[in-house]
Amino acid sequence: MERKGMVTVKVWGNYACFTRPEFKVERVSYPVITPSAARGVLEAIFWKPEFRYEIRAIGVLKKGSEMVILRNEIEQRQGSNPFFIEDTRQQRCSLVLKNVAYLIRAEIVLRSWATDPVYKYRDQFNRRVERGQCYHRPYLGTREFTAFFAPAGEGDRPQPLDMDLGNMLLDIAYVEDPTRPEMEFVRHGPGGARRAFGYHHALFFAARLEVGWLKVPAERYRELYLLEGEDYV
Repeated sequence: MERKGMVTVKVWGNYACFTRPEFKVERVSYPVITPSAARGVLEAIFWKPEFRYEIRAIGVLKKGSEMVILRNEIEQRQGSNPFFIEDTRQQRCSLVLKNVAYLIRAEIVLRSWATDPVYKYRDQFNRRVERGQCYHRPYLGTREFTAFFAPAGEGDRPQPLDMDLGNMLLDIAYVEDPTRPEMEFVRHGPGGARRAFGYHHALFFAARLEVGWLKVPAERYRELYLLEGEDYV
């Protein structure tokens, strides 16, 4: 029997770039969307602090083709101090994907302090997908690569692909630690949102496509929650 919090959505786009972290300067995309990018797509459609999406599987409807593009970027972050763009502009090549489509299967997992049943959020998510509603336009890796979404159809079948994808980013844990105040982030709880300080920790897993499906190990999410000190039901 399907679990009450399971959701499925079809996403596609003209371009995508899911950057591999081992390449420091030039962007090189994974050949398939990562679980963290898939979670970002779902949260753009519907998000509440009472739950989190755990990606269970990703189906590759269209793997797409690789292409190289040249983009203008800047060598430093934009902040409160203004600077002249021409002094920091750099041209960098990116290896991106063209014409991709995926099926994303995820489970809505409630936080321990959530009061509403999980099927309430599942139904809200499904209604928003059917209506084409989103909080902000989802994207495939980078904001300029817009994603489109729709309910999964009966004829949507992944391509029969089998390939090793190497170590793939699962997600990033934001660890609250006052002894390492390397970054500031927001932590949600029963009393609302609050500022927290700590560091981030990336989690990876050995990814492999089997008959067009990328299965995501659920036990890695347990590790993420232990790092963040969060309780889920």
